[in-house]
Amino acid sequence: MSQRFNTRQRNYIFLGLCSILLVIAAGYAVFRTQLNINGTSNITNGFKVLITDIQSRNVIGRAENAEEPSHTETTATFKTNLYLPGDSITYDVTVENQGSIDAVLKTIQKSDSNNNAIISETSGIQEGEVLKASESTVFSVTVSNNASTTSQPSNITSDLEVTLNYEQSTGEEEPTGNTALIGGNTVSVADSGDGLYADEYSSGRYVYRGSNPDNYIEFNGELWRIISKETNGTYKILRNEVLPDQMAFDSRGARTTGYCSNMSSYGCNAWSSTANMVGSPAEFVNGPYRGEVIDDSTLNKYLNGDYYNSINGTSQGMIVSTDWNIGGVGGDDNANGELSLMLEEEKSYKWNGKVALASASDYLDANSNQSLCNSVMLQSTNLETCVTTNWMYIPGTYWWLVSPYADDSYGVFGGFSDGFVGIILASRSYSVRPVVYLTSSLSLGGSGTISDPFTIMN
Repeated sequence: MSQRFNTRQRNYIFLGLCSILLVIAAGYAVFRTQLNINGTSNITNGFKVLITDIQSRNVIGRAENAEEPSHTETTATFKTNLYLPGDSITYDVTVENQGSIDAVLKTIQKSDSNNNAIISETSGIQEGEVLKASESTVFSVTVSNNASTTSQPSNITSDLEVTLNYEQSTGEEEPTGNTALIGGNTVSVADSGDGLYADEYSSGRYVYRGSNPDNYIEFNGELWRIISKETNGTYKILRNEVLPDQMAFDSRGARTTGYCSNMSSYGCNAWSSTANMVGSPAEFVNGPYRGEVIDDSTLNKYLNGDYYNSINGTSQGMIVSTDWNIGGVGGDDNANGELSLMLEEEKSYKWNGKVALASASDYLDANSNQSLCNSVMLQSTNLETCVTTNWMYIPGTYWWLVSPYADDSYGVFGGFSDGFVGIILASRSYSVRPVVYLTSSLSLGGSGTISDPFTIMN
């Protein structure tokens, strides 16, 4: 059942290298990692980024440290024994900018380990992220024995390299006056009607609003639209049309224990398993419902599996792995579904990945008539007006958003055929509009209109 909700860049380069050696011995796997951070001759005295801590946490199964993780200013080392499929340990690495110059992470490059028996994932760090002088950041490396491994693999050694490329954060400075840069193009910032708006909820962020702003972008040989330019310079984009096939957010009966055990026949509204959420919380808490989420949603698996693999290689290389806000919204504490509160609610849980969906707040924030349409309740009351000032609306189409409804375990927000944003049972099949983040280093041609969309030049 569908339900309405009432209620120039300077050429200073800083490089880091993570070299990973995976060794599988009889009966268990040995994982050795060394992360080296080295400066180059171009770095000024004010550019000083160092490793200051490494800690192991969230041990699953029989996984154990073969030796305690250690670090120097430029090297972090850890060695892990993984005995059984499903064993894993997460390591938190703290990097601190002790210099006087802000640093921006331009790219994260990761080679293929060519060993399916060991899985290595990083989270909590993303391209375009600025590490300000005198501040620190913590990112995680999770190593695990592939749960689907059923026999000792013939490939017993493997190498993985992760390269972090930092630059001095003089970056792409926004022009003065009431303008902003979109892929190197100076775009006027609007205060009414269709166009690019300075986001009043997040300083340095820009969002496209209105019935048909010039935010079209060609990506993967298809027409997409720019939702926002984020504070870190990345671009959040939404496929203009829905995918050919409708899908359930989460298949009926997919999960029957933990957080999703209540009303499991309706599917589960958690986008990610708790193990795959940033920080790997023990429980997902959503109103009165709480507990471990055993598995990722059906749609999450599809979009980051078969769908992502269908994207051409050039386009894949532009997608940035990002922390997505996936917390529940619009429950009793936000009965009117107010945008300002919704933005904070969504931040309560995060998931790091490549492909997801627009959030409920994205939908409301795309409306140029914020005085009448910036809450679910106001949108319902003023629907005839609100559908004419929101470019995300697709007449006659139901499509999924990523945000779960607070206060139950099976309702998910979606865009309705009449333009309303309401709640849909997770097990129902509706249309899908993928969303990705593109690197901050984009250089764009074109004007952003439907007949002359932005085109990626680099």
